Amino acid sequence: MSVLVLVEHDNATLKDATLATVTAAAKLGEVHALVAGQGAQGVADEAAKIAGVTKVLLADDAAYGHQLAENVAPLIVELMANYDALVAPATANGKNIAPRVAALLDVMQLSEVMGIDGDQFLRPTYAGNALATVTSSDAKKVLTVRGTAFAKAEKTGGSATIEAVSAKGDQGLSSFVGAEIAKSERPELTSAKIIVSGGRALQNSENFHSLIEPLADKLGAGVGASRAAVDAGYVPNDYQVGQTGKIVAPEVYIAVGISGAIQHLAGMKDSKTIIAINKDEDAPIFQVADIGLVGDLFKIVPELTEKL
Repeated sequence: MSVLVLVEHDNATLKDATLATVTAAAKLGEVHALVAGQGAQGVADEAAKIAGVTKVLLADDAAYGHQLAENVAPLIVELMANYDALVAPATANGKNIAPRVAALLDVMQLSEVMGIDGDQFLRPTYAGNALATVTSSDAKKVLTVRGTAFAKAEKTGGSATIEAVSAKGDQGLSSFVGAEIAKSERPELTSAKIIVSGGRALQNSENFHSLIEPLADKLGAGVGASRAAVDAGYVPNDYQVGQTGKIVAPEVYIAVGISGAIQHLAGMKDSKTIIAINKDEDAPIFQVADIGLVGDLFKIVPELTEKL
């Protein structure tokens, strides 16, 4: 079986989500990688070095500069004539493109895949409270994979060839207006080894920044938030951890003032060590926490930060 991997990138650098996707794709067959972007030769060079990738397809065109799904999907569909499966990371970008590809191919799309065994795919359901094994009989497979469920392929060791492919161009169905992206020197959530997340109990944006960020800086950690904190306007959307946010599995996850709603637990319960700080001893977060501290976060967090 030949497999096409959709490379996650920002036209300048390859994102870590691609590495786990390559590992998952290798369970299906020979792996080729697609870099669709603008001025993305550097990304293609990076992809060619990934262990396990045998060929890189580079579609370099202004139409793919922002990886609009309406433009990228037709390109992939044309390329799928030579492939048995498309594997994309379960990121916002991958989840946007893969369903469109599946629809155009008229096949079932498998989302958030966590395990692969031949034609059987393990994926979460009911917000991760249950796992389902799904069998696909489609001639062409289209799936997104949860990066936290697969080991990351080595960034070096590969020597894939790079082949330019013709762009399908702008389909005229959508246009890029703008993006508001929070810039930070802290580690990206999906690749951070330590994450400190805050919840609605922090009460406001000022408290979030004054309590969570100093602790994260001391630990060299990424900063996350619950959906409630994001909805309340404490932090931007890209901080959100959970079923409708980012799925993470760091070495250490510190949940501060987070009750532990199902949708949040679905995004972080695979973390190696979970530390919860909450004044409510009956909060659901304590059911998954390895270490729980019941108390006032406004006293505990500053004291913890000071002692580090």
